[in-house]
Amino acid sequence: MQTKKNSLWGQVFARLKKNRMAMIGLCILFGLLATALLADIIAPFPFDEQDLFATLEGPSKLHWFGTDEFGRDILSRIIHGSRISLQVGFVAVGFSVMVGGFIGAVAGYYGGRTDNILMRLMDILLSIPQLLLAISVAASLGPGLLNLMLAVGIAAIPQYARLVRASVLSIRDQEFVEAAVSVGSSDLRIIFRHILPNCMAPIIVQATLGVAFAILTAAGLSFIGLGLEPPTPEWGAMLSGGREFIRDYPYMTIFPGMAIMITILGLNFLGDGLRDALDPKLRN
Repeated sequence: MQTKKNSLWGQVFARLKKNRMAMIGLCILFGLLATALLADIIAPFPFDEQDLFATLEGPSKLHWFGTDEFGRDILSRIIHGSRISLQVGFVAVGFSVMVGGFIGAVAGYYGGRTDNILMRLMDILLSIPQLLLAISVAASLGPGLLNLMLAVGIAAIPQYARLVRASVLSIRDQEFVEAAVSVGSSDLRIIFRHILPNCMAPIIVQATLGVAFAILTAAGLSFIGLGLEPPTPEWGAMLSGGREFIRDYPYMTIFPGMAIMITILGLNFLGDGLRDALDPKLRN
């Protein structure tokens, strides 16, 4: 059984390697992870170091991306900001997948009144635009990294609940589930040991794309002042801080904006590639 599983995921990776755009996305993701892990080493300056004699300097040999109104090196702040963005993206999506996946699994497995109550609650949350819901939660909790991750994560719970419920409904009547029931396995064991592992393909694809949206949402919240407080180097907050200087010093918004764009683009490339690689219709 283990050999079969390894062979299946090996085939998935082999198909993924044939997708050039997916591999570009994977390289971007690995590059971001390496940048985040080695930020203290590769950043030329501390992210909060101020040089009042070098304020609003354009890109140069010393400051490749220029400096902001406090004389802080923008490149160093972008490098350290990758830690914040990736942390928010992965933690928020992980929280959404765990909570939403559990709700969807319970609703799909038990059905009936349980399914009806849980899904109506999810419908209420889905009726609110996800960004607006994140803004409401962030405004209620206040600024801070933990609150930012919770706001982004809570806003994405309904879509994962719906996704997992649909997958569970298509699996719960399979023979291997009936066999587990016949030998007396508990409901939780059946859900977590037999059903959810067979729902992983769509969850992985959605989670990959969800990380991109979570990073974008976190940047948006910081841009309007509901994310992290200064001097934390968050990309959205850097964009917000550069707004008043955009006419005379456009580099203050161009470089953080490019960091967000490249990150989102890479994750979308990878998510699309995973979707094609995990599609059963494309298997030979």
